[in-house]
This record gives sequence, C-alpha cells and structure tokens, in this order.
Amino acid sequence: MKFVEQLDRAVEKNNSLLCVGLDVDLSRIPPQFLNSEDPIFLFNREIIEATKDYVCAFKPNIAFYEMYGVYGISSLIKTIDHIHSVGLPVILDAKRGDVGHSSNAYAKAIFEVFKADATTVNPYMGHDSVRPFIDYYEKGIFILCLTSNVGFKDFQIAGAEEPLYKSVAKHVKEWNHYGNCGLVVGATKPEELKEIHELVPDMPILIPGVGAQGGDLESSVKYGGKRAVINASRSILYAADPHAEAKKLRAEINKYRVK
Repeated sequence: MKFVEQLDRAVEKNNSLLCVGLDVDLSRIPPQFLNSEDPIFLFNREIIEATKDYVCAFKPNIAFYEMYGVYGISSLIKTIDHIHSVGLPVILDAKRGDVGHSSNAYAKAIFEVFKADATTVNPYMGHDSVRPFIDYYEKGIFILCLTSNVGFKDFQIAGAEEPLYKSVAKHVKEWNHYGNCGLVVGATKPEELKEIHELVPDMPILIPGVGAQGGDLESSVKYGGKRAVINASRSILYAADPHAEAKKLRAEINKYRVK
C-alpha cells in the first residue's frame, strides 16, 4: 500500500491530522523507565499505546537514536516495528540528501533496514540527490521546503526572482511522478504555508513547529489542506498525561479543520 493511502486511512480511522514526534531524550524520560534494559523502546511503547487512537502517524527523528549508538538504533527498529503493529504509518525524520550513490544507500537504509513508510529529504543538491528516495514509489518523501528554525531566513527566503522555498515547491511538483512526494513547512510560517499549499493542493504537507516551538495551530490546519500532518513532539512526550494531551490537541486541530 502506498504511503499516501496509509495516511488517508489513518486520518479517517482516527479522525486526526496529528502526528506525534518520538524525539527521545534519556535525560527527560521518567525514572521508572531508566532501570529497564531498553528505556527508549519501553518509553516509546508507552507513548504509542497512550496516543495511538488520536494520531495519523508517528515521526521518530533518527538523530535522537543515532546519538546512543548501536543501542539507540536497535531501539528505533523495535519502535518502528511496534508502530506498525498498531496499524499506523511511520515517518522517519532523517533529512538525508547527497550525491546519487550516497542517496541510494541512505534510501535503502531508511526503507529496507528501518522499514519506514516515509522520510524527510533535503533537496539542496538537486533532483539527482532526491530521486533515489522518490524511486521507492510506495514510500512517502517529505522534502524540506520552508522550515521552522530561526536560521530559515539565511537561504530559504532568498532568490533573485522568487524565494527559494517557492522554487522548491514548484520543482517537487514536477518530480512527483509517482504521487509520493510531500513538503515540510513549519507551523511558524502560516502565510507562506497558504501560498505553498495553493501550489500543491493535493500533496501531503508535514508541519512541525506546533507546541514547544509556538507555531500557529489554527493557520496550520486551515492552510495545510486535507493532507496536513501536524507534528507535536516534546509537548506530548513529556506531558504529565500524554494520552490526555494528544486527545486535547486532536480536538483542537479538528476544531479548525475544513471537512
């Protein structure tokens, strides 16, 4: 099944555009998990079980597993397997992108070793760096377009004729031969999000920056389209009650959805 079909099914099943980011920091995990053999996986499993009825996807960021070496990678693989066991798609946030043969290797790792359903890709090096990911036509490819970090303005809004982010959106529209491309647009850029969605109205848009980063939730939902994927990480992971927090955020998102 293609990723976009998985996503649409999960959105319908759980009536949700919410994605929970699994960006695990051992220093913030409750003490009861730290005494176990695999605190990362056990913590993730508890979050997944607590929120699985309120989300359309989970998004582990690979950096938060790689920093723990082989142990972290093992925990990530088990986490992805568990997400699949509850019938939800996995977006592995890796932001890869390199010369063609290197991107081939990255794509194979993400989709064949980790078995992610979708990933994030950096388009800076152009089409040949992105194509190996796109060629996994059943997988979802979210390409960085306009990000929520402070330094976005260094490059992403620059350009002689039009801003770089708009050029990225237009190129990705051309590359989307298999219908498996999406974009990453930060929740902190609502007007630009509206503009980008109008360029690619049927494309999934992964929208980070809600929650701890203070993105505009209402505008993100209204302007992100029916395939908006609204990501929240720390605000749910480290909440006193992740179940209640996910349920509350889904309700708030649905308040703004245009059905």
